[in-house]
Amino acid sequence: MTQTVVLKVGMSCQGCVGAVNRVLGKMEGVESFDIDIKEQKVTVKGNVEPEAVFQTVSKTGKKTSYWPVEAEPKAEAATESKTEAESKTEVKVDATADVEPKLAEAETKPSHV
Repeated sequence: MTQTVVLKVGMSCQGCVGAVNRVLGKMEGVESFDIDIKEQKVTVKGNVEPEAVFQTVSKTGKKTSYWPVEAEPKAEAATESKTEAESKTEVKVDATADVEPKLAEAETKPSHV
């Protein structure tokens, strides 16, 4: 039976991606997989058991956990994602506004103090 297993895997570089790619490429029953380094998300499809996929990816030495399951319907999740993105934008704007006065203050102080 074909299943989809989604894992959160701590990957910081292309070497990490390569390690996960290697072990999944050798795993029996895997039909396809997607590795998203930005989201630290690995999606595996095939005739596989979730625990077997988890153990296989864990052998890379990367921190591995099951991807959190969203309990909400997809339509609500899409709306929430948009709201989260808007919140993140606000935080970035606030952070930039907060940093600029400090940068200006740092520039006016003598560097030898």
